[in-house]
Amino acid sequence: MRNDAQGAHPAPPPTPAESTGSQADRKGIAADVGASFVVFLVAVPMSLGIAVASGAPLMAGLVAAAVGGIVAGLVGGSMVQVSGPAAGQTIIIADLLLTYGWRVTCLITVLAGLVQLALGAFRIARAALAVSPAVMHGLLAGVGITIALAQLHVVLGGAPQSSALANLVDLPDQIAHNHTAAVAVGVITIAIMFGWNRLPSVGRLRPSMIPAALVAIGTATTIAALGDWRVETVSLPDSLSDAWSLPQLPQAGQWDGIALAVAAVAMVASVESLVSAIAIDRRHNGRRVMLNRELMGQGAANTVSGALGGLPVAGAIVRSTANVRAGGHSPLSTILHGVWILLFVALFAHVVELIPMAALAALLVFIGVQMVSVAHLRDLRRHHEASVYLVTMGGVVFLGLLEGVFLGFALAMVVSLRRLTKLTVTTEESGDRVHVTVHGSLTFLGVPRLAHVLRTVPAGCRVDLDLHVDFMDHAAFEAIHAWRVDHERTGGSVDIDEVHEQWYARSSARSAPAAKTTPGGMARSWAPWDMRGDADREVDPLALLAAGAREYHASTADRMRSVMSRLAHGQHPTALFITCADSRVVPNLITASGPGDLFTVRNMGNLVPAPDDTGDGSVGAAVEYAVNVLRVPSIVVCGHSHCGAMQALLDRAHLEQGDAATAYMRRWLSAGEASLAHAGAYSGALAGLPTAEALRRLAQANVELQIGRLLEYPVVRERVEAGALELTGMYYDLESARVHLLDTGTGRFTPVLGVQDVTAPVPRPRADAAGNDQPADESSSGASSRPSCWTPEA
Repeated sequence: MRNDAQGAHPAPPPTPAESTGSQADRKGIAADVGASFVVFLVAVPMSLGIAVASGAPLMAGLVAAAVGGIVAGLVGGSMVQVSGPAAGQTIIIADLLLTYGWRVTCLITVLAGLVQLALGAFRIARAALAVSPAVMHGLLAGVGITIALAQLHVVLGGAPQSSALANLVDLPDQIAHNHTAAVAVGVITIAIMFGWNRLPSVGRLRPSMIPAALVAIGTATTIAALGDWRVETVSLPDSLSDAWSLPQLPQAGQWDGIALAVAAVAMVASVESLVSAIAIDRRHNGRRVMLNRELMGQGAANTVSGALGGLPVAGAIVRSTANVRAGGHSPLSTILHGVWILLFVALFAHVVELIPMAALAALLVFIGVQMVSVAHLRDLRRHHEASVYLVTMGGVVFLGLLEGVFLGFALAMVVSLRRLTKLTVTTEESGDRVHVTVHGSLTFLGVPRLAHVLRTVPAGCRVDLDLHVDFMDHAAFEAIHAWRVDHERTGGSVDIDEVHEQWYARSSARSAPAAKTTPGGMARSWAPWDMRGDADREVDPLALLAAGAREYHASTADRMRSVMSRLAHGQHPTALFITCADSRVVPNLITASGPGDLFTVRNMGNLVPAPDDTGDGSVGAAVEYAVNVLRVPSIVVCGHSHCGAMQALLDRAHLEQGDAATAYMRRWLSAGEASLAHAGAYSGALAGLPTAEALRRLAQANVELQIGRLLEYPVVRERVEAGALELTGMYYDLESARVHLLDTGTGRFTPVLGVQDVTAPVPRPRADAAGNDQPADESSSGASSRPSCWTPEA
């Protein structure tokens, strides 16, 4: 809504739009600076703790945090991701330290960074995302358990053992005998970490505004110092120059192990960083991450960190989330947090040396336990991949990180192979005829099952063999052909009917297709032009429209002719559908409706002007026509996430004094002024919320308000009171592509029940006005006219 273009005359006086833009820039910089302090306060204790868990010099953690912030922030492709030492690599680093020593480990970090730079330069960052999420979450859970078991010994005043199993076996003795001041420090730290964010807010002051890790470490340190407790504290070098460890070449016979270590560090750091960058993209509204550039940024940071004696660097989801919640929206906050770490180490190193080691160990115990996510396990179980998660986690804990990853990856491949080659064989006997149906992919893995079923077919009978297969390899063809020859030799007959593709016939006469086949026609015809395979061939918008029309004529028009010929003489829509003009919202797509189902009105912000508003009568005319002439049984008002009109309302763009180029837009958006008040914008209810959350609340409040405004139209109110018309609110979330319906009883928008959530193939119900499910074929007034895809979740 703002016009930021500069005039042609030299040094023109600032226009109101320009002043607002520069003011927004200053606010953005201020927000980034504030967020950088929050991330700095989170990063210092976590970096020290990860260094402790890795067995590396404590300064190495701070060096990696500073380099990750500055270098990855300058070079990387994410707007808000914060990089630094990551807990997911502690096991690898600890093993490398025991095997090669610290200086060779620094060399491995440098080489891993160079590998990441090469991967990013060759633009294959997305290949790193081929790792199954079940393997990645299992890896992090295994690392979390290993960290928690090891550091729990430090909290109890002892020392960790060499393996997770040894730590587990020795834990009861440690609990029984080691009761020192370190235990009290650890208990205080864990208690604060657990309870800090659960404390109630006091006015506008929320405990979450101050990082829990800072409060926990600070409180434990203060109590230990004031009480003069005898606990081991952090020890740092006297200066940064003393902490600098130059990388060192390994011995001649160690290069094979070094190569494997470099690959492991590069792989784990890359996957962790890219997955974290994609996850954090869901929490901000800025530019999406450029994966190859982000991978190069991580590689550059690892190269510099290793050269300066720091730990390996990766994107950190905890610090990135803290950055977004604190208002960071550009790499400036990431870079500044690295600068603050450098200044802190240079000026206040003596403060760090007061921190008890038991406090850092307790922080790691808490973080390690949090890395075992029950939510991830529950989600993976729903997708039948919990076994991969558990095998990876167990392998990491009891065998080692690489062994656990290889086990998990192998099991994930087996699970995927089983799904891709899933085969269903059914038989049905009718007199002397046997009907055999085969569904799925026919590969050598399915031959034993198919052969077993075919061998049960009685000799001499007539067989109808239906092949609904999208692939058949040579082993499957040989098995079917050999059985057919044998069956016909004994007096029987075989009639093979291939439904999807002539695999058997083509294998008999000539070469079969080389890969799976797909149904004819354009795949994903509902996708945007720029996401289809031929998008680059047509760059002229008119040419794209013409190409789309040709595709419609070639694939759809003939099938549509009979439908449209019946609709040509009149329309009887099910609903008046009022929604935003946003090009990303397609009413017929999100309601699975067709021609004649929806009488659609689209405008900026799905607004309904008041009946006495003489500025624009198009919406009122559509309402009158739909209700009085078409006699629609329902009206739907549909808002959506990431709405530009709602963003303009939040920015108060409709109140600005701009040029004539935005006059109509500002005049139209003034009809949404009441939505701001309804959402609580003027009472401070939206203050401090992330932009996406504020937009969601405003968009949903706007839907509720427009439903109320519809009732101000006499024709609508009369039919609603007579029970002949129902008003419904809908909200479409662009990121999840899920539809939500307004529950009038609770005032909440609830997700629509999807087919994947239904456990039995029952008819999809409709809901009545009270939200109660009704049979799909019930014809009661009002709700019975609602399409079955609009069923609210029970």
